[in-house]
Amino acid sequence: MEGLNGLSIGRLATDLGLSKSGVATLFKTKERLQLAAASSAREAFLGAVVEPASAAPRGAARLRALVEGWISYAETPLFPGGCFWAANLADFDSRPGPVRDALVDHHQDWIDLLTGELRRTADAGENAELDAELAAFQLDAVLMAANTALRLGDHEVSDKVRRVVDGFLAPRR
Repeated sequence: MEGLNGLSIGRLATDLGLSKSGVATLFKTKERLQLAAASSAREAFLGAVVEPASAAPRGAARLRALVEGWISYAETPLFPGGCFWAANLADFDSRPGPVRDALVDHHQDWIDLLTGELRRTADAGENAELDAELAAFQLDAVLMAANTALRLGDHEVSDKVRRVVDGFLAPRR
């Protein structure tokens, strides 16, 4: 709930019923604890969103599967604050260092994945006019906004996200 900024060795020790020195021995610094949390969140995201979508055929079907996986991930969040990335990127986007770098790397991997699937739809002739990089940027922005809307109780936002995806995949006239 407090994001990576609120994460501390002392709080983790208390929550787990362990000694602070025992937890400190494992992580040494708050930054290493934050990096471990980001790594764990990345693995959880890959398992909840990316891996299930990999069974879908490449292109439009996989893009839809990725978005559906992301919607499920945000609607029934793995983390109390919703999407880990949406919750933490804003806190670290202007702070240089390893935590920011880890968050940015994951975010770029996600954008690259979306771009690749959007590019495949264009290459397949489904929407030859589509600018895959721009569409991936726009889709990511919609997903980040959807996470906020879900946290604020907008239960119709998931259908809005689906409509945005439909718009990207519809042939241009």
